[in-house]
Amino acid sequence: MRKVVVYELLTLDCVAEDPDAFITEFDEEMRKNLGRVIAAQDSVILGRRTYSDWAAFWPTSTIEPFASFINPVEKFVVTSTALGETMENTTVVQGDLADFVTELKQRPGGDIGVHGSIMVAQSLLECGLVDQLQLVVAPAIHMRGRKLFDKGLSKRLTLTSQITSPSGYLLLKFQVEG
Repeated sequence: MRKVVVYELLTLDCVAEDPDAFITEFDEEMRKNLGRVIAAQDSVILGRRTYSDWAAFWPTSTIEPFASFINPVEKFVVTSTALGETMENTTVVQGDLADFVTELKQRPGGDIGVHGSIMVAQSLLECGLVDQLQLVVAPAIHMRGRKLFDKGLSKRLTLTSQITSPSGYLLLKFQVEG
C-alpha cells in the first residue's frame, strides 16, 4: 500500500503559513533531504491556496530539485471552486477527501506527497491517513500564522531520522502510529 507523506516547513512554534518569512536559507543538506522525499513520490495532494500560488510560480521556475518534480507529477487539488491557472497533470478531487485518499492509497505507485497545504495535512491527520511526517523546522519562532498542529489532535509519532543542516534547520522524519 502507498504511503501519504506530509512535508512541511515549520517554525519551532509550528507555524507553517508563509514559510518564506522564516526559511531564510535553503542549504545543500536541505536540498538533499527534499530530493530524498520527492524521489519516492509520484503523486501529490494540494490545497487550493497552495496550488494557486504554485501554478503561478513553478511552471517557469528552474529551482531544483523541486521544479523538475512538481511540474510533471500527478497533482490532485482539494477545492470547491474552479481552478484559475492550471499546471499539467492536475485533477480536482471530487467528493470526500478521506474516501479519495483511501482509494488512492490502494492504487499502485509511489508515495503520495502533501506539500504545504496546511488544511489538507490537518484533515488527513484527523482521518488517520498520514503515514509519515517530514518536517523542516526553522530556528525561529514566528508566533503568527496558521500552525500545522492547531487542532490539538493526539497522535503517537516515532522519530526515524534527524539531521541538523549547516544552517541550523532540523530535518525530522516521523512515522505516524496507528
